[in-house]
Amino acid sequence: MKNKKKIQDEYKKKVNRLINLNKAYFDKDKPIVSDSEFDKLKQELINISKKYTFLKKIKDLSKIVGFKPSTKFEKVKHSKPMLSLGNAFEKKDIIDFKKKISNFLNFKSDVQFSAEPKIDGISSTLRYEKGDLVFGLSRGDGIFGENITENLATIKDIPKKLLDPPEILEVRGEVYIGKKDFEKIKDKFANPRNAAGGSLRQKNSSETAKIPLKFFAYGIGEVKPKLFKKQSDLLKRLKTWGFPINELCETVNNTDEIEKNHIKLENLRSNLDYDVDGVVYKVNNLDFQERLGSTSNSPRWAIAYKFSSVKASSKITNIVIQVGRTGAITPVAKINPVTVGGVVVSNATLHNEDEINRKDIRIGDTVTIQRAGDVIPQVLSVDKAKRGKNSKKFIFPTKCLCGAITKKETSITTKKIDAVRRCLKGYECDFTAKEKLKHIVSKDAFDIEGLGKKVIDNFWNLNLIKTPADIFRLDYLKIRKLEGWGELSIKNLQNAIDKSKNIMLDKFIFSIGIRHIGQENAKIIGNFFKKSKHFSELFNDKKRAKILQNLEDLNGIGDTQIRSIEDFFSNKKNSEIIQSLMLVLNIKDMQKISQNGVFINKNIMFTGGFEKMSRSEAKAIAEENGAKILGSVSKKLNYLVIGNSKPTKKKIEKAKELKINIMTEENWYKLLNR
Repeated sequence: MKNKKKIQDEYKKKVNRLINLNKAYFDKDKPIVSDSEFDKLKQELINISKKYTFLKKIKDLSKIVGFKPSTKFEKVKHSKPMLSLGNAFEKKDIIDFKKKISNFLNFKSDVQFSAEPKIDGISSTLRYEKGDLVFGLSRGDGIFGENITENLATIKDIPKKLLDPPEILEVRGEVYIGKKDFEKIKDKFANPRNAAGGSLRQKNSSETAKIPLKFFAYGIGEVKPKLFKKQSDLLKRLKTWGFPINELCETVNNTDEIEKNHIKLENLRSNLDYDVDGVVYKVNNLDFQERLGSTSNSPRWAIAYKFSSVKASSKITNIVIQVGRTGAITPVAKINPVTVGGVVVSNATLHNEDEINRKDIRIGDTVTIQRAGDVIPQVLSVDKAKRGKNSKKFIFPTKCLCGAITKKETSITTKKIDAVRRCLKGYECDFTAKEKLKHIVSKDAFDIEGLGKKVIDNFWNLNLIKTPADIFRLDYLKIRKLEGWGELSIKNLQNAIDKSKNIMLDKFIFSIGIRHIGQENAKIIGNFFKKSKHFSELFNDKKRAKILQNLEDLNGIGDTQIRSIEDFFSNKKNSEIIQSLMLVLNIKDMQKISQNGVFINKNIMFTGGFEKMSRSEAKAIAEENGAKILGSVSKKLNYLVIGNSKPTKKKIEKAKELKINIMTEENWYKLLNR
């Protein structure tokens, strides 16, 4: 197996690149690359996470769901979150996806799927009450959307009145522009999706009406009463209400049928009048969908099986070094500009020193590149037949751009040396410190609109921002003198910064950039501390040791995370900077998952397999009912729930020894009234 630390670092770096592209794609309506390239990066990430399960603790890709609503339109909360989909790129991914469904539902036989072309457009939701269109929303960040009702109402495909509908019906679908229609307006937009997104964000709906937008319905949000038992029945019913349904939708029953369906649609792809980048496979039984539920931002019952990517060849003119927020040293190839899938690219990531050595990549080489969902694509291979006689092996620098000696750390779990060189000076390294600032203002952190990477670079060079706390003490009088900054843009920035001062504890923990602490880990830690004043005890050397011992009991927090937290807070510079930041913030306490659940404020652990549901489903139900899931048996445990299939005897014996309540699988079902 590859070095674990190398795998973890590659995974985190690529996720960060995916988030950056996500902002351009959803928030700015100016995607830098196509959906295919965006998803190609996800392909790498998903393939790695499927192979190495320990990566699940670092970052859940499903949390990347669109981008926050802009300030142009009123924000409205979706009745049900509009979640993004997990991606599959090969048959193996589909097999894994189906296996997870079977395991979660505790089924041995295949389930039926609804197969639907994945349109490359803008997701929207339409709310009807007693048949009347009440409002329409964009996806936004998946939780809140923009009220773009007037613009959506200009689309002829969208009915304004429904005959014989349920009392409440939310229809979800994709707004797009046909290829032929786009040809007439292509001088104004980068691509069809950009045209659709930009048109829906027009303040004047009469301008939107000039754009030939179309709509395909693919699902529902809230509905009262429920009238459907299958996704395929739902699509048929939507069609009777006047919504356009893609004619290529059908049902499939097993992996072979999914493969045949996927190949068929990919072959049809170029002949369709709309952009399609894959096929969505949804569990057809709606009751099963409800049981499967979702992760933080992705449904467990659906997946997007993507089509193949685009590649090109170019020549490397130079290899430069970049420093990341964790001090990771990343090599980037400068290449002769080349058009890949309609986008001109001039940079390609080389990942790390080992990757360069493994592929023997050199300056002057002709390489095959693949746009992998970000501004920077990846180098797949070298055409050594075209290598010059005077070619020299690339020698990776051993020093950071700040001048400090870089090191390859040893993994706590594998005891192997990391593939990634790293500057360990943290905030003392200007290059690392600047990247940490970019992370802090990003969408999943403080989410400060108007304070992007280029602005951070500019403000850093002008000494306006050097530490996170400086963001909240900006000198707006100096900013007024800068080119491109008017009263409105300054006011918007000030409002965005003031708003970001109110932040939930888990988001704050993620934002400060502790290595190996992703969003899921931050949420677990946040729920452990509950309040920022308790979290602040980590700054105290004596209290921190005891806290870290308690953190070891949490399900999802391992030795790597514990060591990383210790390293972070034992660094005086880190402590000074984070404490200074906390003084200017209003850090909100964690909210309880449930106020009325049967397991409120209880610690639960599961062992053994269940007959009627998977342990994953059991854990999800416990958390919905207010429980905290622990990963080990200790005095803190309130219940050990034992499944009938192969429970761990040592855990049971230890629970008995500690006099912990032991609950059988049968009692578990009774308690839940199932």
